[in-house]
Amino acid sequence: MASHLILGRRVDIPLEIRDATVCSATYLVRADAARAVLAYSGMDVTELMPGKAACTLVFAAYRDSALEAYHEFGVVFLVRPPEAHAPPPRGPLAGVRDMRGAGFGTFVHWLPVDRRLTLEAGRSIWGFPKELADIDVRLDTPYKRCILRKDGRLVIDLLIRPGTPLPGTGPLALEAYAHLDGVTRCVPWSMRPRGIRARPGGALIRLGNHPVAKELSELGLPKRALMTSSISNLSMSVGEARPLPSPLPSPRPPGD
Repeated sequence: MASHLILGRRVDIPLEIRDATVCSATYLVRADAARAVLAYSGMDVTELMPGKAACTLVFAAYRDSALEAYHEFGVVFLVRPPEAHAPPPRGPLAGVRDMRGAGFGTFVHWLPVDRRLTLEAGRSIWGFPKELADIDVRLDTPYKRCILRKDGRLVIDLLIRPGTPLPGTGPLALEAYAHLDGVTRCVPWSMRPRGIRARPGGALIRLGNHPVAKELSELGLPKRALMTSSISNLSMSVGEARPLPSPLPSPRPPGD
């Protein structure tokens, strides 16, 4: 087991998140616009249909984790993996449904959080593009809501209406990608979702005047969501990041 010292605290890898609630809205956006957004990373989007890529907005309340409790918001794209996949899960992940050979991965473009410990751990251990922001997550009403402000400016106000209950999927093994300080990394992780709901549409968006809001508007938001989902109880295990060789990216960080 690997470990890292973050702000004087030992963080063991794989990192365990024992209880979280996660809500997301996925949108079909122009593939050429998505490629322009991700040009800095050297990654390429997966086209779900000709000329269309998937952008997912996700917010989470982590209640019980090795990084304490915190809130998080993510802008994520479905991408083509740039490398051969790792061997099937072993040890504690044996028996987990392995999605890493499915021909796609998730690229984490922007990942604001509201606590310093998860910020430092996310950037230094995995290379996730975490930034501090004000994140107001409201989960105690039928509509799930996240209001995100950065540097005193509204980025997004996202409202999600939970859909129809779905059967559990069992544990899943996936790969996430992120680019920070000129390095693209692959992060293996597994998830065990319980209390899944999903529906077509089901989201309302209000964009603010922050540069990331402008970037989202260039992707065509706000618009009708392809689908929304919510997971009332999610546990996750996040492994060690692997740096990947990548072509020289264009210097365009999130929101520029």
